[in-house]
This record gives sequence, C-alpha cells and structure tokens, in this order.
Amino acid sequence: MDPVTFEIIRHRLFRVVEEAVITLKNVSGSPTTNEGHDLMVSLYTASGGLLMGGVGFLHHLSSASEACKAIIRRFGASVSAGDVYLLNDPYTAALHTSDVYLIAPIHYQGERVAWSACFVHVNDIGAMNPGGFSPEARDIFHEGFSSPGLRIVQRGELCEDVLDTLLNMVRSPEMVGLDLRSMIACNHVAAERMCALLDRYGAPALAEVGNTLIEQSEQLLRQRLSELPNGRWHARQYMDVEGKPVTIQLAMTKKGDALVFDFTGSSPQLDRGVNCTRWATWGGLLAPLYPTLCNDMTWNEGILRPVSMIAPEGTVVNCVRPAPVSIATTAAVQAVNNASLLCISKMLAASPDYASEATAVWHGSHLCLYLFCRNARGDTVIGSTTETFAGSGGARWQRDGMDVGGEIPNPISRMANVETNEAMFPIRYLFRRRMRDSGGAGEFRGGTGGEYAIVPHGALEDTVGFVVSGKGVEFPMGHGLGGGYPGAPGRYVIVRGGGDGPGAPLALEEMADARQEVNWGVYSLRGKDVLYVRWNGAGGIGDPMRRAPEAVAADVREGVVSVEAARKLYGVALTPALEVDAAATQALRRGRCNGSSQRSKTMLPRTCRSCGYSEPAGNFRIVERLMRELGSVYTTGAHTLLREVRCPACGEAIDAQVAARGDPPIIDEVSQT
Repeated sequence: MDPVTFEIIRHRLFRVVEEAVITLKNVSGSPTTNEGHDLMVSLYTASGGLLMGGVGFLHHLSSASEACKAIIRRFGASVSAGDVYLLNDPYTAALHTSDVYLIAPIHYQGERVAWSACFVHVNDIGAMNPGGFSPEARDIFHEGFSSPGLRIVQRGELCEDVLDTLLNMVRSPEMVGLDLRSMIACNHVAAERMCALLDRYGAPALAEVGNTLIEQSEQLLRQRLSELPNGRWHARQYMDVEGKPVTIQLAMTKKGDALVFDFTGSSPQLDRGVNCTRWATWGGLLAPLYPTLCNDMTWNEGILRPVSMIAPEGTVVNCVRPAPVSIATTAAVQAVNNASLLCISKMLAASPDYASEATAVWHGSHLCLYLFCRNARGDTVIGSTTETFAGSGGARWQRDGMDVGGEIPNPISRMANVETNEAMFPIRYLFRRRMRDSGGAGEFRGGTGGEYAIVPHGALEDTVGFVVSGKGVEFPMGHGLGGGYPGAPGRYVIVRGGGDGPGAPLALEEMADARQEVNWGVYSLRGKDVLYVRWNGAGGIGDPMRRAPEAVAADVREGVVSVEAARKLYGVALTPALEVDAAATQALRRGRCNGSSQRSKTMLPRTCRSCGYSEPAGNFRIVERLMRELGSVYTTGAHTLLREVRCPACGEAIDAQVAARGDPPIIDEVSQT
C-alpha cells in the first residue's frame, strides 16, 4: 500500500474512535462520564486483539480486548451483525462490576472485520451500597449484578427483557438505562464510521493497515527498550484499609527488548473490595506504559507483546473468586499504576537520552466518594462530584508538575465545575481550591492536589448520604523520584454542625471542633454538617535543597507552599515581604549534611549528581525520619517513614522512599550493557 493511503486509513481509524467518544459523552447524562471522563472507547481486530486504543482510562484497553475474546468463546458462530454484548464480570475481563463493557462486532459484506468496545462506570449496579463502591462487601456477591457475557442487542433489535431485568436490579434505572443506551449509541457510531471507511478502501486494505500498525508498534517499542539500560527496578506501594496495612511489591526487569513486571511479595487478598483480578492488574501496569514509553506509537496489540507479568494467585493483585473487588479501580489498580509508573520512570532516568521523559508519580490515590440522596423533587440522586478526576501532576525531570493536573492513566480526566455539581446534587460548596503544601517537595515540585467542603442544600429531609472507600492517611501514594518527596495523602473529615454560624467557613480550621476522621464506610450529612475532602498531591523530583530559592519564594507568594515548608523542606528563608533572604538561606542549606544517620547500609554503586561523589562500594548514608515530620499535611502515623539515601560527601538526597517501619530499603540494579 502506498504510504499516503496508509496514513489516511490510520487517521480515519483514530477519528472513528474519537467520534464514538463524542457520541458516548453527548448521550450520557452521568457527570462521571461526560464531566469526569470515566470512560473508554477502542477498536479491536476480528479476533479481539487491540487494534486502535482510544482515550479515557487506559487500564481498559487490554481488559476490553479480553472481553471481546470472552464473547467470541462464549457465543461462537452465533455472533451476528447488529449484536451488542454486555460483560462486567471482573473474573472474566472487567475491572469491577460497575465498569460495564458493551462490545459490538463490526461486519462488512457478511464478514466480521472488527469489534468496537466501550465502558462507563454505570450510575448504580445493584450492589449493597449505592453507586457500586461497596466498603461493606465481603465477597463479590455483595457487589451487584455481574455477567460473563450476555446479548443485549440482537441483530439491531434491543432485547427489552434483558434490559428490563438489569434495570430492575438498580436504584436509579433511568440513569443506568441512559448509561447503557449511550454505549449502544457509541458502538453504533463506531460501526457506521467503520463501514464508511470500508466502503471507500475495502476490507483487505483495513486488514493490511491493522496488521502493519500492530507490527510497527511492536517493533518501535522493542527498539526503544533496546536503547534503554538493562536493569531491575523496584517500587513499593502501601494501602491502609481499616487499619490493615496492604503492600504491593513490584520488580520490573528490563533485558534486551522485553519487560517483565513481577508482583511477587505483594500482600494476600483481603475480605475487602480493594483486591483486583489478574486482568485488572495487567491493565493497570500497562496504563502508564502507553503515555510514557509509547507516546509516539499507535496503542495496539503490538505494544503488549514485549511485556509480561508475574502476579501470584491469591494476592491482592490476583485475587481468587469470590473475593470482593468493587473498590479495585481506586485501590489496588491505582497502586499498580503508581508502581508501574515509578519503575518505568526510574528506567528512563537511568538513560541520558530518555531521562527527560521520566516523571514522579501523579495523582497517587483516587477519592473513592459517592453521594446518594433524594433531591427536593424526591428523585434519587447517585454519583460522584468528580473532584477525584482533577488529580495532580507529577514533577517532570526538568519541570514542575501541574497543580490539579490530572493523572497519567487517563489523559482526558477532568472535574466538573462547582455550578454543575450544585445543579446535579442537592449540595452547596463552601470552598474548593488548591491545597497548600500538598505537592511533593523537590528540585522540581510535584503538582498540588486540592481541597473542598460541602454541606447539604435542598436535599429531601436535609440529608445527604455518602460512601467513602479511601486508603487511609497512613501512607502517601504519590511517590517522588531521584530524591523528591512524596505528595501529601488525602483526607476526609466530617464536621458536625460545622457549617453553622454567621458566615460560611473558608477553611477546616474555621469549623467547629466536633470532627470525625473517616475513610471507610457509609455516612450521612444532616443540616449544617460539613464534609471536608482533601485529595493528594503528586511527587517531586530531585533533592528539595537544590530548588532555586526564587522558585520557592514564587510558590509561597502564589499560595501553594507555606513559609514554614519553604524553610523546613527547601532550606529557603524569606523576608516579611516574601523575598529570598540570601544569607539565611545559604546558612540553612550549608547545614544540610550535618544531620546524623539513624542507620547506614552499603548500597549498590551510585553517583551523586551534585558533587560527583562515587566509589565502588557505594557507601551512601540512609537517613530515616517520620513522614509526619515533613509538615502538618502529612497526616501519617508512627510507623510511616521517609527514608532518604544521601551522599556522604555533600548530603544531597539521591533517593527518598516511603517506607513502613521495619521494611528494607529499595535497591535498584542498573547495568549500562
């Protein structure tokens, strides 16, 4: 095929996906979908392989591929033109029951030539808790209906009995019906546009372009991997689930042109819904790989071929049925995202040619928060206010992260504006803004998260319920890179009667003292009760003491860094006018290497990029301190440490690790051969 025609067809395939996404958003009435962009649309080959990965949550690109293959296995020769199939069983392919896949074959002149697949987080799934996230579930049977595959449209005709059965099991049938119809419309548009493409160029041309794109993506990724150093990089993520510590261990090995992700050592599965299935972990580790290693490639089946995974069965990253998984997407899956991103960035940072592509962990922990109530008209309202999708941008190798900057696994995530949320839910915002000091300190600062507070407003009986499935405040999950500090963890606080008084409070500190810290369970707000929520900041890159003092002063004037943090974390003293006090700053930074190590250990050989210190033994110091000593936003406990690997010559931090007391240091192995 001539290259011009090849490029035209490639771009047309991308446009098919893009138009289908637009359709999905326009038909859906859910703010989670059309505002937060909790969605995915992609095209797949006739046999179910990923053909053209779309935007949205990238975890689903590979899981939806497995869903297509599951439908082929289940329905075989009975798959017909005009069919649409529903699948949401996590042990078959989905991430959790709330993420419903609708999958449709695309036929042309009587032959199946492709599949389209999409998902949204449906408004309700009939689980024991409204909205689908079920902190009280102890097995998957508490988490709503789940199907390993059923036909919802047959030869272009909606199966009304199937749809009625599904809607009979949910709390908000109108909204769930709209969710499902939006996905049907999405798949219809994808099929229509694909057939127009085939009318113009023919099925053989599409097959040739598809096969070539897959081969190209595999070759390009293998070439990129071969240009990077071999090695074994490690990451460790912690979750605090109702006081139960959960660890996800990852060792990523790169050898030649292949990557192996090994989760051996991760915690056993729990009787809480934070677990994820093998397919969810597979999608989770791939999600950061697409935009980091493959940002200039077509996202398709070829990218999956150089990558393999080891995930021991019965662990939190490969649970066994009927373990609950309803919170997986914002728990273990996101921890897998973080660990994968950190290992990939460490590998990139080890290469002079690719170091500029490295990034600290972005939005490390989603706010698993769903409101449910009845509005003044008596209508049932269920949904998320979507702040969880606002995220925070991790620092890049030579640039600060973006404040409230989204997240790596979903390039189009965003939050709704306040007015949209107040129109959708019977609530009123007291404030919503960036969270000071939440971005991880570093030579390049991590992006801030945010904070907001809401009260009931116009709800029937003046009551708003909510489901919260957080991961505690014990461990920050937005880790830094190369000596950069982690972003601050999230936080949920109920203030009983906190909205009462002569004026609306504009900060948590201005509210009444009757505060209740929550992170797991089902709660309600009544009358003047306030729910305060803080979402986490992203990780920084490089030793904070290397940050330009003027940049620190600018952050303080901007309101994203406090005067206290400027002095304590960055070693920058400011005048009353918030200008840099050069002499005092120099004195603060000069004293950096005077602190004593709580513990030292011979490390693998490293080189300090500040003073050039290096020796074969690599005798770098390890300095440990409680994470909460960094500042008041680090609401961590007595067992969470910041472990810094420091140069013994100049005191610079070349690594900063989040560690549970008693866990060994993380030691990476890098070879330039």
